[in-house]
This record gives sequence, C-alpha cells and structure tokens, in this order.
Amino acid sequence: MSKQERSARTRSALIHSAAELFERHGYAGASLDEISSGAGVSRGALHFHFVNKAAVADAVETSAARSLRRAADDAGLVRVNALQALVNLSHALAHLLHGEVVVRAGFQLNCATGPPHSGLSLHRQWQRCVQALVAQAAHEKALAAGVSREQLVATVVAATTGFEVLNRGDRNWLSHRSITGFWQLLLPAVAARRALGQLDPGGTGPQASGVPGVPGAAGQCTPAGDAPR
Repeated sequence: MSKQERSARTRSALIHSAAELFERHGYAGASLDEISSGAGVSRGALHFHFVNKAAVADAVETSAARSLRRAADDAGLVRVNALQALVNLSHALAHLLHGEVVVRAGFQLNCATGPPHSGLSLHRQWQRCVQALVAQAAHEKALAAGVSREQLVATVVAATTGFEVLNRGDRNWLSHRSITGFWQLLLPAVAARRALGQLDPGGTGPQASGVPGVPGAAGQCTPAGDAPR
C-alpha cells in the first residue's frame, strides 16, 4: 500500500470515527482524543489531517454532501419521469441516512445551533434537488391542475427533513414503509391523473430505495458555492 493510500485510509477512518461520536454525543461532547482513538491512530496523526475539531466536522459535512450528490449523480441507472425520480430520490436519501453514519452525522451537525462548520447546507442542497425535479415534473405536465410548485417543494422538503430529525430517536421514521406511506398520501393530490397510474410510491430501480433518472437533475443538487471538495 502506498503512502498516499495509507493517508487516505487514515483520513477516512478519522471522518468515520468522528461521525460516530458526533452522532452519539453531539459536536461539543466529542473529543479529539476519542476521535483519534476510534480511528486507531495517534492524536498527532489526526492533526496531520485536521487542524482542530471544527475541521473534522467540516470534513464530515462535506462527505455527507458528496454522498447526497452521488445519489443524484447515479441518475443514469434508471430512466423515469420526474415525479417518480423524486419518489426514488427520497427513498435513496432515507437509505443513505439508515446505512451511513457519516450522512446522519452530517445532517445532525448541519441542524446544530449556528452556521454549518463546512459552510455547506445539506438541507439547502436537498431543497435544490427537490426544486429541480418538481420543475421538471411541471415541464412534463405531470402535476395536477392548480398544484403550486413552491408549495409542493415546501411540503416534500419539510416532510423529509422532519422524518430525518424524528429518525434520530426512532429508525422507523425513515423506513421504506414510512416513506412509501408518505407518497401514497401525497401523489394522488399532486399528480396529474394520466401520470398517477405510472407512479410507484415504493420507488423503482435496482434497490428498493431506487435512484432517479432525470437528465440534468443531478447538477441541481449542489448549490452555488457549495461544490464538494
């Protein structure tokens, strides 16, 4: 293994260790000694990669942002209409939050009092994803008459963000069943009749969570100035 590969592995281990501690104890409750110990490295090795705890938190948030962007960048796997893509991406987000502690910790840090450590806003990034897909759905004439794009975006963002917060105490909030139930209630109210029969609230794609396949939507998931590092 090359020196560069070892360095990358150490950095990844530190980010993962920090994410576990931030999720369990919060930013204030996690110490640099615990982070380095959890990664199996010395305090000096930690400081080789990060100057302080804020820099570690920055890396956790940035890594979470990359994971969200990657879920949207996998758009080519499945070709579906924009409303189905939105359903699929919400399932993909839930899947990420269930399976990746770095993503969970990134969102938790982003919700903490004060500005995000990284300057990124994961919730704004998610909002831009939803906005892009709702705009595409409107272009496809897949929305029911009278449905407000702004209100639909607000509903989806508020609900999914609420699920993420509630999930910290009860993992059932972001279960496949829970997200499916949300779309079973919402889709009949917002989808055009001709589009409704083509939609699966449980998601489509290679996983139960699925990923969207709408050209151009992925690029909207990184706000201006929030490019992944």
